[in-house]
This record gives sequence, structure tokens and C-alpha cells, in this order.
Amino acid sequence: MYRSHNCGELRLTDIHKEVTLAGWVQKSRDKGFMIWVDLRDRYGITQLIFDEERTDATVMQLAKSLGREFVIQAKGIILERESKNPNIPTGAIELLVKELVVLNAALLPPFTIEDETDGGEDIRMKYRYLDIRRTPVRDNLLFRHKVTQEVRNYLSALDFCEIETPYLIKSTPEGARDFVVPSRMNPGQFYALPQSPQTFKQLLMVGGMDKYFQIVKCFRDEDLRADRQPEFTQIDCEMSFIEQEDILNVFEGLTRHLLKETHQIEVDKFPRMTFDEAMRTYGNDKPDIRFGMEFGELNPVAQHKDFGVFNNAELVVGIAVPGAASYTRKQIDELIDWVKRPQVGALGMVYCKYEVDGSFKSSVDKFYDQEDLAKWAEITGANPGDLILILSGPADKTRSQLSALRMELGNRLGLRKPNEFAPLWVVDFPLLEWDEETQRFHAMHHPFTSPKPEDMHLLDTDPSKVRANAYDLVLNGNEIGGGSIRIHDKEIQALMFKHLGFTETEAQEQFGFLMNAFQYGAPPHGGLAFGLDRLTAILGGQETIRDFIAFPKNNSGRDVMIDAPAAIDKTQLDELSLALHVK
Repeated sequence: MYRSHNCGELRLTDIHKEVTLAGWVQKSRDKGFMIWVDLRDRYGITQLIFDEERTDATVMQLAKSLGREFVIQAKGIILERESKNPNIPTGAIELLVKELVVLNAALLPPFTIEDETDGGEDIRMKYRYLDIRRTPVRDNLLFRHKVTQEVRNYLSALDFCEIETPYLIKSTPEGARDFVVPSRMNPGQFYALPQSPQTFKQLLMVGGMDKYFQIVKCFRDEDLRADRQPEFTQIDCEMSFIEQEDILNVFEGLTRHLLKETHQIEVDKFPRMTFDEAMRTYGNDKPDIRFGMEFGELNPVAQHKDFGVFNNAELVVGIAVPGAASYTRKQIDELIDWVKRPQVGALGMVYCKYEVDGSFKSSVDKFYDQEDLAKWAEITGANPGDLILILSGPADKTRSQLSALRMELGNRLGLRKPNEFAPLWVVDFPLLEWDEETQRFHAMHHPFTSPKPEDMHLLDTDPSKVRANAYDLVLNGNEIGGGSIRIHDKEIQALMFKHLGFTETEAQEQFGFLMNAFQYGAPPHGGLAFGLDRLTAILGGQETIRDFIAFPKNNSGRDVMIDAPAAIDKTQLDELSLALHVK
């Protein structure tokens, strides 16, 4: 056998045992008459020791030739270390090596394989297999494994059944862009990779599989950012004979279970907030409620003077930044420059200091007196010592800008603590949203989401006012899951397609299989999907998902390690009947 123990398990209770270890050379220290080698595997590090008095000369010479990341096997006796290392579990012992085998020599790696590496992100992505050897990345992948196993255990205990659905499906016009796959056996026709298993899980409900889940790869050909990849993993779930409350209870339970198993944290409350309330109070539909700075709408107390910027604005809204009245003019100017960046897009910002003595000093003292500013403080919830920051303009745009500023200040002030978790349900989303470019309504979630029954009558008269029977689970300012009660009646589904601009022929061509299935007894059903990558990152105290994926893509959607996507051979193109220009 290559090893009798791993490099993380030996302790003082193993003194004098003869063991065999195998792994990678983390580093070595050669004092001439004595050599120490740190041997690393997935489980930890064990110190090896070679010395001229107790080690064979041939073994000693071989030890002197070891380089970083050599793969070796070492056999010897466990001894108590004279100089113990309290920072690692094996720090009280060392292995006196009697036999040494180099299983594979290694080139010097392009970056140091240590917790604090000297490698930039690009080089680490190119050599991702080396990056995975580093403890932080390895631990993230093991943490993901634990989360995944706990999900399976929890759902299986509730009689959910894990069922696989196809990866080669039909392209649909709704949602993000599809990745398409040409069919060699059907020239000129294409599969699409699934953006979600949505219609298949609904068909499983028609088939009587009343509790389904799947940990499944999904694909979206859209622009990327830190928390988005072209391929991502969902915890996809669906249930029959349920209402919204049933689904919320099940997945509150799953979230509680994950927090308890991964962090030993008990969470009692999952507050609920309507979409309208979230937008009005926080400026977005996934608010971080770990800290305050709730929005205060100031139109009634700011538009009665001669300040044109406010008077001409659809919305004047502010937040109170705790303890920031001490900010210097330079610090405030830096915040003004921050909101004027193209990524945020504000034209400017008004500020008001609520001094500790109870007085006010603002950038618009020319237009507003102390009584006016006191009303601003009251509406924004400011206390003495706080700084009130105010934006104005078109309502939706201004809320979005102030939301970005609120989150930035939350980061700067250390209010977004990674070891603190605040879940939240956001409910009652709009069913439809108007798209100016196409001049028609689109489904805010997807076309299979059921309207609230009490709003059905508005579909023909005021579609924008119809609320969806939909819900998102938010954790620490990130949407980690979302779902809805589905339409299970063919006539209502046909009506939904009509309001989304589909002709009867188009609806039948795209989704006829689902509508036909509904005629054979579709039960009331609904579900939810968690984004596993994002959920794992947030539970792991981060918001960037890349380090929780074994082989991620970069921001251009490229795998720089294997150099994909790449051109394919002309012969392959001919087989696929693709008339593409090939250099």
C-alpha cells in the first residue's frame, strides 16, 4: 500500500508506530546533517525528519534532492517532536524516515502553494489543479461537499426523490440566451442546454412524483460577474398538492438545517417582506437586513423650498449613516465621486451632518433651515452623530443608486459580518414587467408562474398590477433561492402566453407538450431552486462563487486552463452541417 495513514491524523498516541505516508513536499529545510520536510496531502501536514545518525546515507542523499511538490512516499517511526507546532493538529509528532521513494518529480510551480500565495487570479486559474492543493481552495470544495450532502440528507428524510432530467432539450425564447448544441443526426436542428429543469419537473408532478429534487447543472449564455458563471448548479425542487406556505416552511427548515450543521447557528426568524416594501425600504429585491440604513422618502419635506434639484425630482430619498457625522469634507467628496461613477450613475449627492450637539450642517443650508433638516433626520431615523446622504431623480433609478451606496457603506463600516446570517423571504413579486426594447410584457420569473388568484381579473385591464404567487429566499443581501406556485390549468397557461405576446401557434410549438400534459390531470404544484454555488459561498462567508467551484470560468466565460471555448475542426463542422467560415 502507498500509505497506512494520512498526513493529518497522527498524534502523540501514535508514538513509536511504524507508518507509511504519501503526499506532496510542501517545503524542506536542509541543515546539512539534518533535513526536515513538510509532507502534505488533502488531510493535513506531517513533518518528516532525516538525520545523518539515524537515516541511511542513500535515503539522506535522496532527501536532499527533493523539491517543492515532489510526490513522495516515506516509511518510518513516529517520534515526539522536541519543538512542537501548536498551529497544526500533527504538530506534536514527526516521522523519522527510514525509507523514501520519489513517486513523481515535479517542476517548480508557477506560484507558491500556500494559504497566502503569491499567485494572481489569472495564473491560478490557468493552473487550477495546483490551486486546489492550497488549503483555502481545498477547504471550500470540501465545504461545498458537506453542504451538498446535508441537502440530500434533509430532503431525502422528507421523502423527496432525486430524479435526473435531460441536458439536451429544446430552445425557448423566454429568459436568458441559451447555449445551443447542433444535432449531427438532424441537420439544421439544434438542442439547447437547460437554463433550468423547469418544464421537466412540472411534468414529473403530472407523473405523480409529488416530491422531486435534483442537484443539477444549468447553463445560461449571459454576461458574467463575480457571482455568476455560464454553467452553475441548482438545488432544484418541486412539490405537489401544496400552497406557498408549505414550500416556505420546507425550505426555511432546509436553511435552518444547513446553518446549524455548518456553523452551529440557530436561526429563529425568517421575516417576510413584499417586493414593493423591499424596493421602497432598501431599493432592491434582495436586501441585506443585517444592518439598518433604511430609506426615508423626503419628497414632502424637501420639495417645498427653492431647491430645483429636489423640486424637479420624482423621488427624493435618503439614508442615515451611523456615526458618520465626523466624516471630513474629503471623505464626503469621495462618496460623492463614488455615486457619480458610471456603474452607479448618480449626478450628485446632498449631505446633512446631524452633529452630536443636536444641530445640523448640510450642503444645502442656503435653502433649508434647522427645522427642515430636523424633519429629514426624523424620516431617515438619524441620531446625533449620524450623516444623512440624499439622492434624487427618477424613482426606480434613484432607489437603485441609493441601494448601491447603502451596500458600499455597509462594507466600509464593517456592518456586513460574514459570520452573521439574516435570512428573509421576499414575496408578492410583479407577475409581469414591461420591456421598453420589445414593447411588450415579459414574465418576471418565468411564464409558468401562477398569478395571485385575487389579481387574475387585472390581467386584461392592468397587467402591471398583477402579483405573482412567487417568492425569493434572500440571505445576507443575496438571492439564494427562488420559486413560485405554478400554473396547472391549461386555459390559464394559454392566457399567460397570450399576455406574453405568444400567438396560439407559437405557444403550441414551444410549450405544447406541457399544455397537453395538463389535460391529463395536473395537480396543484410549486417549487423552488437554490443556487448551490452562491449558497455555499455565502455560508462559507464569501460572496464570490469562483473559489467554491472546482474548475470555474473567468469573467469572459473562458476556461483558461484547458483553453475553451476553442475552434473545432472543419470536418466536425461539415458533419454538423454548419456553414461557418473556417480559417
